Amino acid sequence: MPRVKYTNSDVALVARMLRAEAVGEGKQGMLYVGNVIVNRAVADCLDFTDVRTIRDVIFQVQGGNYSFEAVQKGSLFYKRARAVEKKLARKNLNYWRQYPAQYALWYFNPYAPCPPTWYGEPLTGRFKNHCYYEPAAGTCPSVY
Repeated sequence: MPRVKYTNSDVALVARMLRAEAVGEGKQGMLYVGNVIVNRAVADCLDFTDVRTIRDVIFQVQGGNYSFEAVQKGSLFYKRARAVEKKLARKNLNYWRQYPAQYALWYFNPYAPCPPTWYGEPLTGRFKNHCYYEPAAGTCPSVY
């Protein structure tokens, strides 16, 4: 059973985001970004109480900007999804979760060492350029 309901269009959206956000980090890095996308769709807490679909997650606006920078600025996001990224996206949507993004709801590239918290949420780890953050203990049981 998939972690979240999805369509072929959702697979393509996730695949495009994986490439746009993490192609330089290889397949593993793209899978971690996919964890965050799916985690946001299943989380019923914090900034994610009103996002239930993959499309909602990808195009969520917070503070006047898209949550994912690639939607606003990323030329890679607007290119057709490739087979390799679609395969990774399906893997995320169906079952794949792994540390440091297993329960993460946020990631970013600080171009420096990872801060111990990001907007008050604890660092779970780093993979290449991205730092991953999950909700503080007890604040979002739906993501675990």
